[in-house]
Amino acid sequence: MGKIVAVGGGDMGNSETLPIDREIINLTGKARPRALFIPTASYDSADYYEGFRRVYGRRLGCQTDVLLLLGINQPHEIVEEKILSADLIYVGGGNTLKMMRRWRKLGVDHMLQTAYANGIVLAGVSAGAICWFSYGHSDSMAFYHPDDWGYVKVKGLGLIEALACPHYDGETDGIKREQDFQQMILKHSGLGMAIDNHCALEFNDNEFRVITSRPGAGAYKVYKSRGNVTVEPIEQITDFTPVSYLIRK
Repeated sequence: MGKIVAVGGGDMGNSETLPIDREIINLTGKARPRALFIPTASYDSADYYEGFRRVYGRRLGCQTDVLLLLGINQPHEIVEEKILSADLIYVGGGNTLKMMRRWRKLGVDHMLQTAYANGIVLAGVSAGAICWFSYGHSDSMAFYHPDDWGYVKVKGLGLIEALACPHYDGETDGIKREQDFQQMILKHSGLGMAIDNHCALEFNDNEFRVITSRPGAGAYKVYKSRGNVTVEPIEQITDFTPVSYLIRK
């Protein structure tokens, strides 16, 4: 495995994830890393990028850049150059389904898989956490049908073999994530990884650990066992743990 930090949720602009952001930068091993922000899920929001530049650039000392993929036809070579020349890539939150569809249309999914193989640090929050997993629990349909929607299972890049749920302790439009995610696991089986707001799962080669920016935030293994759902808190320790721990049930 390469290096991935999947953040469950939190407002970067208000410093809610600052300890996690610092760890993401530390993973690069660079004093002034090149940090590329991809805001596809937020419809290429300029305000979102400005928040990223304020935190990762001015506050944390990165060289920041942005990759815009909507309403613009950038040459394949330029997109690939931006992705593969970065030291870290941070994917913002928003509409996971739209983001994944756009990436696949442009071949960005394959470029990010190459970045992973090349050791570039991959990170992101919400939709930007889901995308690294095989699948994710997503509220994307709320963007299309705000008055009548449900959580859906969205296919990711498959770099981590699990079904991910960000905002596990949160909700969208009053619909709580926790119970719905457990029902999704009952229906589809497989290994689920749930991440609270202000918490992240950090993967470094074949090891992982849980990092947080707020007391009480956590991550959990969620899986089907004998017809029921088991939710198992993932221990928060400073040392890294072999990824094989997450696979055991």
